[in-house]
Amino acid sequence: MSGLGELDRPETPSSPGAWDERSRRSLTGHALTDRPSAADAGERASGSGEQGAGVGGRPVGAGEREMGLGGRPVAAREREASGGECPMGAGEREAGVLGRPVGAGEREADAWGSPGERQAPARARRGAADPVKTLMHRHHDLCERAVDPLEIAAGLEAHGVTDRTAARFRHRDVFSLAEEMYARVPRDDDAAPRPADPSPPRAGAAWIVYALLPGILCAATVAGLRLTDGRPRLIAATVGALAVALALRAALRRGPLSAPVRTSGTWTCWLVGYALLGDGLLRTALAGGPDALPDGTADGAWPVTAAPVLALALSCAPAAGCAHLFAVRARRRLTASRGLADFSASVRPLLLGAFALYAGGLIALLTITGAVLDEPAAHPQALTLGALLLLARLLTVHGHAHSATLVLTATAAAEGAALATLFAGRLPGCGFLAVPVETLVAGCGPAGVPAVACGIGALTLLVHASRRLTRASAHAPAPSSGGPR
Repeated sequence: MSGLGELDRPETPSSPGAWDERSRRSLTGHALTDRPSAADAGERASGSGEQGAGVGGRPVGAGEREMGLGGRPVAAREREASGGECPMGAGEREAGVLGRPVGAGEREADAWGSPGERQAPARARRGAADPVKTLMHRHHDLCERAVDPLEIAAGLEAHGVTDRTAARFRHRDVFSLAEEMYARVPRDDDAAPRPADPSPPRAGAAWIVYALLPGILCAATVAGLRLTDGRPRLIAATVGALAVALALRAALRRGPLSAPVRTSGTWTCWLVGYALLGDGLLRTALAGGPDALPDGTADGAWPVTAAPVLALALSCAPAAGCAHLFAVRARRRLTASRGLADFSASVRPLLLGAFALYAGGLIALLTITGAVLDEPAAHPQALTLGALLLLARLLTVHGHAHSATLVLTATAAAEGAALATLFAGRLPGCGFLAVPVETLVAGCGPAGVPAVACGIGALTLLVHASRRLTRASAHAPAPSSGGPR
């Protein structure tokens, strides 16, 4: 079979290469007006100088016409101008194999899929590009248990989200981002959320009494030591120490000094015990003693300094007041601030002010107790110890107990090592071990050892607190409590 019918009969390609244009048109069932292939372009280029050949091989003259696909005659000049394809009129449509008109939208849908299928991925991409929803999914538990946007802001800040990070979520700061996250959390009840500016915690009478109790019991114990002698003095000292320890524990579990986690007071007891007996033991060890146990007096074989311990016990009330003031002011700044940097800059003076207020109160108490008991006030070691204990407690209250415990442990170990090296230096050939402590005592007296150890610890905690306690996450409200502790 030869002729036009043999040439136009659709067949599947027999070669392993890419399908040509004629096979693609046969399989799709539509006469698509695509661009000519490279092979067709090459054939047209090779015959640019010759006259076009007809269907039967006869050359087509300049005035002759070919028959187009729809039966319309097409001039050779028009065929060359259109790149070998049949041009269509402005209002004319292509005809399919079956003769049905094919519109431009239908041709595009055949080439790339239906319009609905093309728009579905775009809508899916737009729906998935919700950064706030992704962040809410990542912090689902925080958003569910939050009672106000401030708690979400504090939680985000604790996880490293800063104002610069919030800008990626199209918000000016973390507080604005937290407000949107809180508003988008579905609630089971229709109750109104807690107001963003809660009333500040009031100073109840209960925790004030608990804060005053350690100082009162310590004063009674010191009076018992001064008024008794022999075995009654030992009994008064034992009972008084136990009563003060229990009162201090109660004060640290209620009010502004209460912490969300339980901590061990071993190292705190060691530091307070060194303030009571350490200086006397150090002085006696340098003189070759001690030869007897302490008898509770300041002029015995093992001198006892009660003035700094009594001042520290009485300072529990100022410490609780300063912690309460710092918490209330910081909470108000957290409500009013609109940025993390702004909040940190406004809270840092509050921290330093509370610390200075407590230090001033402790100095006054040291002066009073020293004058009443007729003992040296021991300002350096007692002041540094009080500052260390206050900063450690503030960090513990606001969720940074690990660093506070670490510094307290290191300080207690330094004081214990100072005493141990004095006794180890008495061994043959080990006199060099006591040289650092002897040099320090010779220059600063026995108070130099606790002053240096507690001073370094207090300075370390002050720098650490100025970074940690000025963050919004340190002042997040407890979700389980209905109000302040």
